[in-house]
Amino acid sequence: MSVAPIPMEEAPILEKLISIRHRLSALKKDRDSYPKADTIISLYEEAEQQVELLANCRSGDVWSSKNRNRVNDVLDDVMSLLSLFFMSIGRNREYPAVYAQLVTVERYLEQLTQMGIYTDRVLVEIEDRLTDIGSIIYDEHRDQPEDHPTYFLDLLKKKYTKSKDALDSLLSTIREVSPELKPLQDDLVELRRQLSMVAQRPCGFKASDIYPFQEKLRQIDSLKTNLFQNAAPSSKGQELIVGLLEQLYEETHDLIASTDNISDSLKPIADRLKVIKGQLERLALTHRWTLRETDLYTFQLQLQEIEKLRHNGKFRDPNADQEVPDGQALINFLLRNCYRLITKMLSENVPVSEAIMPIHNQLSTVRRCLLEVIKWGKPDSGTNFYIAVDTAPRDLYPYQLKLASIDNMRKNGIFYDDEGNIPEGQAICIALLNECYDMLHDLMAAIDDGGS
Repeated sequence: MSVAPIPMEEAPILEKLISIRHRLSALKKDRDSYPKADTIISLYEEAEQQVELLANCRSGDVWSSKNRNRVNDVLDDVMSLLSLFFMSIGRNREYPAVYAQLVTVERYLEQLTQMGIYTDRVLVEIEDRLTDIGSIIYDEHRDQPEDHPTYFLDLLKKKYTKSKDALDSLLSTIREVSPELKPLQDDLVELRRQLSMVAQRPCGFKASDIYPFQEKLRQIDSLKTNLFQNAAPSSKGQELIVGLLEQLYEETHDLIASTDNISDSLKPIADRLKVIKGQLERLALTHRWTLRETDLYTFQLQLQEIEKLRHNGKFRDPNADQEVPDGQALINFLLRNCYRLITKMLSENVPVSEAIMPIHNQLSTVRRCLLEVIKWGKPDSGTNFYIAVDTAPRDLYPYQLKLASIDNMRKNGIFYDDEGNIPEGQAICIALLNECYDMLHDLMAAIDDGGS
């Protein structure tokens, strides 16, 4: 693919954006300190200035594909990093923070559209996420001068509209299926979910693992024929059912072929995606404690690099006249799940700065423990399970001590970082602390009442 040349007047903008990207990358690699809000906002303002200069060079048309060149590629990197850093400092409800989420949702929807099989539950989760993103983008109370250009915001609105249209299209294909055909659609979607799980087994799979799916497809195919014959002429969804069947037939054949000999051109891609997926799954389990939002940038870049290898919807063999090699289904399964995991982790982020995220995590853990004590009783030291016995005052001392130690971190009621700054997320942490105190007070009162 040829890259458009960079006009002379855009060269200084490119140089400045590369400098901003380098500084953001350096901050991302710094594991010894937390990103400072002032630093991130300053870099954001610098980037915004460069976008305004770019708009002047392009007569206001910054994002048009006809003007796209390397400046846009570097700008995409800068916006992705800034977006993740805004989340890191707890400013999730400000519109720069949603760029990375929109990009990931957009890619995820593209995968779902291409594969053609999805459930109401998956789409509703994406719909909820987009609704929340829309509320941030279209916040009418945003403090922004009316004459101030908002080129970043314009791009976010375009990406939001594109994702919303793609989602509405997918939702319509599901919701327009006639009731008599809905069970058939549900069976096909469930079958594909099971097929995806088999295809992504860490230990691999054999052709014999796929044969039962082909047999089930033949049964559904026969049932489909009878249903179509007896269905009313106005029944909607027949084309969708046929499309799902054809897609699944193709995927099962492709998976069986790939068990014998996955194409040499696709094997490195499959191996790379398996590694990425494994890393994301581990992060998904521990991300509340170990994840820095900017860590996801590396995964997004890797997936984008893999996506660029696709031509006309297929991964092709450059050494065999661009023929379509075996293993397409496996690659698509892996890609979709990688995007799903990133989307999930971004959506679960809480608006708390990294500087006080350890406090938030400790308070969340204390809260969960107290809820278990209220529900079941005290923890049994031998089994680590909560047992339904009367709780004594001494059983609550560890929680009292922990809350007291966290409370002592506050100065004048505020949690400060190491440099004396006030990080975002104060209200959330203090609300958690107060809730824990309330639960502890209620437990102590219940013990006193029980003993009297």
